[in-house]
Amino acid sequence: MADKPHVLIVGAGAIGSFYGAILKRAGCRVSVVLRSEYDAVHANGFSISSPLGDLSYRPDHVYRDGDTPEQTADYVICCVKVLPTVDRAALLEPWVGEGTRIVLIENGINIEPAVADAFPNNPLISCLAFIAVSRMEPGVIEHKAFGQLTFGAWPQGISDDCRALETLLVEGGIKVQLAEQVVAERWRKSLWNTPFNPLSVLAGGADTVTMLDTPGGEALVRAMMAEVKAVAAADGHPLPDDAIDKNIAGTRKMSAYKNSMALDYLAGRPMEIEAILGNVVAMAQRLEVSVPRLETMQVTLAMRERLKADAPA
Repeated sequence: MADKPHVLIVGAGAIGSFYGAILKRAGCRVSVVLRSEYDAVHANGFSISSPLGDLSYRPDHVYRDGDTPEQTADYVICCVKVLPTVDRAALLEPWVGEGTRIVLIENGINIEPAVADAFPNNPLISCLAFIAVSRMEPGVIEHKAFGQLTFGAWPQGISDDCRALETLLVEGGIKVQLAEQVVAERWRKSLWNTPFNPLSVLAGGADTVTMLDTPGGEALVRAMMAEVKAVAAADGHPLPDDAIDKNIAGTRKMSAYKNSMALDYLAGRPMEIEAILGNVVAMAQRLEVSVPRLETMQVTLAMRERLKADAPA
């Protein structure tokens, strides 16, 4: 136990608290930084139900955003939403010391540079989570399925830090895939996320069955996937020829599923539109790749957000 690292999680919502539980099971000291749920977690810890068993735990330290750390951590895991209004580097700065490994478990394309530029001397590990987990109430989490993490050193490679983190996560009970080219893995996930997430919002919070079974729906999703695939190839990360067919087939095997952006939209929460869609469009424009459907979706969502902002309180 004494040899296990100290892990601090910034943004310990559903996803952050789950992976904190996994690392706690592996024997790590796990601390969390919270905003709105500080009182509940400080008093009771996290209650987490899961197919893996009862993952409930009390963090070693519970900090409020803005607190001064008692010590810097070996690993700082960032699980906050990637939003234009959130300065992730500023959120991380108090908790990062010399030698601290920074781990991003977040959605989107091209989300690493803002953090890497702020901490050029700290190793950066970029992760993609494949998990179904929900926050039910403050400090209460329901893990429904999956949990695998795919990650690698950013911008590429598998470092000793990655292998050490892999060992801990496997000890904690989840599957891990290490990736030499983590940017390529982000493009693989973007092939699904970039069409389905924003489209679900434009469709009023639609689930996957509604999107695919509406006449013309599957054709539209496939066309948007083809645009994402073209941008990935232009960025030097071509996806397999059958990637679109496999994504559609896999989605059809799922029960009707509302993705995270649809749930955020329905709950009135901020949405990761820029990280998931806007960054892809910006890269397409820089690389001179035509993405008319993605551009149309981005502009239409901007209109929706503007209407919401201009609405009387």
